[in-house]
Amino acid sequence: MLTHHQVWRAIDALADRHNLSASGLAKIAGLDPTTFNKSKRETPDGKLRWPSTESLSKVLQATGSTLEQFVALVENGVRSRVSIRLVPLIGLAQAGNAGYFDDAGFPAGAGWEEIAFPELGDPHAYALEINGESMLPVYRDGDRIIVSPQASTRRGDRVVVKTADGEVMAKLLHRITMRRIELQSFNPQFEDRVIELTDVAFIHRIIWASQ
Repeated sequence: MLTHHQVWRAIDALADRHNLSASGLAKIAGLDPTTFNKSKRETPDGKLRWPSTESLSKVLQATGSTLEQFVALVENGVRSRVSIRLVPLIGLAQAGNAGYFDDAGFPAGAGWEEIAFPELGDPHAYALEINGESMLPVYRDGDRIIVSPQASTRRGDRVVVKTADGEVMAKLLHRITMRRIELQSFNPQFEDRVIELTDVAFIHRIIWASQ
């Protein structure tokens, strides 16, 4: 039987695996920082509060974790930290230049720097550093986003898209059809984009940001 204690213990373990506090975990998932605080786990009269499925979904996406991994934490509460590996990093403005990605859309060539990041289970994951203010208020100048080529994408995901002519952009995936993708800009001052699928080199999902 699934217990209240097991679920909250698993959330604490997930935060611990990524070197975060419970409030830090909530923050990177776009939730109120107090969402997972111990004071929120019971009402003043002692009634148990459970985390919502929406909040769990958001923290799994933010940490690049699977439901299976979370269930394992529910079952055994293992709080061991994940292994760290070096992830290639370049500026978003550089990413459209030739030589940074191979034909499969994976990081390649020289010019990449490296940053340490918890193991994601995607050997081709990479990081981009945001330049300028074109993605406010979601991403600020200097923010770093972690991108997973192997992660599945669906409507509503934040994605990095590279076009066949080398343009690289970070947008919200609004809609995808058999012929085209519709991308929504984070900053309303910049136009949304509609791109034919034949003109898309790759679509990769953003799974974490250093906000």
